[in-house]
Amino acid sequence: MRITKLETFLVKPRWLFLKIHTDEGLVGLGEPILEGRALTVAQAVAELEPYLIGKDPTRVIHHWQAMYKHAFYRGGPILTSALSGVEHALWDLTGKALGVPVYKLFGGPLRERIKVYAHCGLTRPEESAAKVQELIAKGFRALKTGVRADRPPRIIETPAFIDQVVERFAALREAAGKDIDIAIDFHGAVSPQTAMLLIKALEPFQPMFIEEPVQCQNVDVMAEIARKTHLPIATGERLFTKWAFREVLEKGAASVLQPDIAHAGGIFEGRLIAGMAEAYYAAIAPHCPLGPIALAACIQLDAAIPNFIAQEQVTLGEGYLKEPFKLKDGYIDLPTKPGLGIELDEEAMADKIGHDWRNPERYDPEDGTAIDW
Repeated sequence: MRITKLETFLVKPRWLFLKIHTDEGLVGLGEPILEGRALTVAQAVAELEPYLIGKDPTRVIHHWQAMYKHAFYRGGPILTSALSGVEHALWDLTGKALGVPVYKLFGGPLRERIKVYAHCGLTRPEESAAKVQELIAKGFRALKTGVRADRPPRIIETPAFIDQVVERFAALREAAGKDIDIAIDFHGAVSPQTAMLLIKALEPFQPMFIEEPVQCQNVDVMAEIARKTHLPIATGERLFTKWAFREVLEKGAASVLQPDIAHAGGIFEGRLIAGMAEAYYAAIAPHCPLGPIALAACIQLDAAIPNFIAQEQVTLGEGYLKEPFKLKDGYIDLPTKPGLGIELDEEAMADKIGHDWRNPERYDPEDGTAIDW
C-alpha cells in the first residue's frame, strides 16, 4: 500500500479535516487544525505531501520522526498540528489495513467505555440550574465551566470580583449536586496575582481540576500554585510534544495533563506523554474542543492508557459521522471498527464545507487594552 494524495478541506464551524488516499483505495482520516489558523495549517500539511507520496503509510513512527526532524525548526503550534493530523490519518490507515482499532495496536484497551465531559459556559447564577439539569438529562456526569464575571479579570482583583466568580461556580455546584464532576478553566487569562485568590475561594466547592490557572509557559509559578492548594492543577492544551510536558512533570506544576492530540504530536505522542505522566502519578484528560475526527483520535488514546480520567468534547459527530458517538451515563462505548472507527457522512457534511472562523478579539472594557480570551 502506498500513499497517493493528501486532501484537506475546511469544515464548519472552525475545523480542518484531512484525507490521506492510497493506491489500494483505503482512506485515512485526520484533523490537523489550529484554531483560527486553518489555512496556515492546511499549507503546512501540503508541504508534507511530497515526503509522504509513494510511502507505506503503516510506518507511522518512522514517518513522524522524519517529518519532525527534517523540519529543522521543531515543535510549535503550526508544524506540530499539521504533523498531528497526518499522524491520525496514518494510524487510521494502519488500523484499516490490519482490520483492527488503533488501540489494539497499542496493546489493547484498558477500559470498555470512555468518560466524557460537556462545557457549561454560564454567565448568570440563575441560568445554572436549567443548563446543568439539561446536560445531566442528556447523560453527562462531568462538566467544565470558566471564570465567569461581569467583566474580565484584572491583574490585581477586588474582593467583589472574587466573590462573583465563586458565587457563579457555587450555583453550578448546587444545581449539579456533589456527585457530578465540575472542572473550571482559567484559560491562562488570569494573572498569577489573582489566580491563587480564586483557587483558595473555590476550594470548598471541590472542582474536579483547575485548568490553566496561569499561562502555561509560566511553569515555575504554576508549580508554586500547585504546592499551595489541594485541588488538582491541569494544563497542556498549548504544549507540544513530550519535550514540553517534561518540564511540567519535573517541576510538579500539574497533576492532570491535557495534551491536545490534534496539536501535541498525535496519538502515539499522546501515549508517550501519558507514560511520562504515569511515572509521576499524574493523570491524563485530553483537550479536544474540536471536531469528531480529533475526538475519535483521542478515544483511541483514552482506551490504551491507565491514567485517563475524562475526555473533553464539543460534538459527538451528529451531522458529520455516519454513526455518531452515543452517550450513556456519562460514557461513550469503545468503538470497535478498524482504524479510528469512524466514517464521515459526506452527504450530511455538504452544507458544512468552508469557513472563515477567526479567534475572538477581546479588549478590556475599562481602558481598551488587548486581553486574553
